[in-house]
Amino acid sequence: MKELAGRLTSVDPDAGAAVRVISYFDRLAEGRAGLEALVRGAAVLAGCPARLVDAERRVRVRVRTDGVREENDAPVDAGWPCAALEPGGVPALWLERAAGEPSVVDAVILERAAAAIRLVLERTRGRAPLSPADDPALLETLLDRAAPEPTRLHAAGRLGLGPRARALASADGRPRVLTCDTDPLPAGRLGVGPAVPVLELPRSWSEARTALRFTAEGTARDPGQRVVYAEELGGIALLAGLVAPGAPPPPDVRALDTAATATPWLLATLYAVSSTPSQRAAAAELNVHHSTLQGRLTHAEQVLGWQLRTPQGRLRLHLALTMRNLARA
Repeated sequence: MKELAGRLTSVDPDAGAAVRVISYFDRLAEGRAGLEALVRGAAVLAGCPARLVDAERRVRVRVRTDGVREENDAPVDAGWPCAALEPGGVPALWLERAAGEPSVVDAVILERAAAAIRLVLERTRGRAPLSPADDPALLETLLDRAAPEPTRLHAAGRLGLGPRARALASADGRPRVLTCDTDPLPAGRLGVGPAVPVLELPRSWSEARTALRFTAEGTARDPGQRVVYAEELGGIALLAGLVAPGAPPPPDVRALDTAATATPWLLATLYAVSSTPSQRAAAAELNVHHSTLQGRLTHAEQVLGWQLRTPQGRLRLHLALTMRNLARA
């Protein structure tokens, strides 16, 4: 894309700039950038302040050309270049440029930014929140490392957070923040970030998303912990950087999945063996006789191709089950 933009610039500067804008917002969307980051991108690329106002969802974000968020309740100018977030909808994103015919680049900035903003809003909210504590836009700001500290502190205050909090990552992609350790956890698979000062919540959010990758559904076909705390992972967290989501799984993971296809009890049995202190404890957890477990382990060793009753074999098994979670798309 960069090479294409360079070639186009030599022929048509506007076309080259438009391609760079498309590439820029595609990267932000892939990185799940928040609302403020997207409005900031529009302002910086356009060289003028950008403003997002969605009255229905109670979202109002304005960013200056230098990338700093600045609240401004002055009415919009009907002559500014603008875009709606939905086809046929009312304008919601403006470039605060003097009245005049918008350039080709302005039009591309508005179109790509509006599309990315719509995805964020669909991901975080379907209707106007009932209170600041329910406002996903405040959470997006709070967890955006690029947002100015005063803006994040303001969001923390609106959310009613104390001096420390921890971020939660869930399978639905919606960010959450726990105000204290006594707050109840929502249902489902969860990665729980460390408790940190509110200005460090972007780090807690990043670690929570990593922890989420180590979770499982807790079923016979997908055994494992449904809730994983980032601070309990230790050095195991390094595996997340080695196994990319959706990439071809490592050989031991393929062996597990192949064996499990023909043997429904296999994964639950192996997880019990890897996560309990002894084989008798594993048999009790599975509610089977110890001799039945021994027979299952003998069969599993044959189909997997490695020993499961040695320290090295148990470690290999534990890593294989962990990598199986990390490899999920």
